[in-house]
Amino acid sequence: MPIPMDAPIEEKVSWAESCYRSEKDSLLRDKGIADLLTIFREAAADSHITMTSAGVYEACKKCEEREGGSCCARGIEAYYSGVMLLINLLLERDLPKARLHTGDCLFLQKSGCALLARHVICVNYLCKKITGLIEPDRIAALRKKEGIELDLLFHLEERIKRLLSRKAYRRRTEGVPKAYWRRTEGV
Repeated sequence: MPIPMDAPIEEKVSWAESCYRSEKDSLLRDKGIADLLTIFREAAADSHITMTSAGVYEACKKCEEREGGSCCARGIEAYYSGVMLLINLLLERDLPKARLHTGDCLFLQKSGCALLARHVICVNYLCKKITGLIEPDRIAALRKKEGIELDLLFHLEERIKRLLSRKAYRRRTEGVPKAYWRRTEGV
């Protein structure tokens, strides 16, 4: 079963890595998950290209380097679920163990975010400075691509949670005699 959302990020990372080691093969054998991972990777790359061409990444980088901070601040990582971190591992992303700077999100690294599957706030948030620099039609095009990315991520996360829940249920009920189930029906 997935780790609770209020667990510390270090525990979520540990859970995701442990789950990846034990469940990777069965998760990747699931055609729905494998297909969603492929399509999601393409959608995330499409969003990334659109963000880059619109100038979002460059503006964020300047803010981080020249103005002493960005929106990717310490604490943002708390929004990430263990399953979303597991998805990043399935997408062959390494999960950082240390912050680049004390005040930054754990996942902010020198080249930007270490994650491909990101929380909705990390995908959608644009500060006033950026929305003032970028033409509205470019923001609208970006929002459309982000919507596709986030929709795919939602379906991927839900499918993985269902699969993990079924596996956990089977483990808990393994060896329980069928007579027990007949006796408890309708209770």
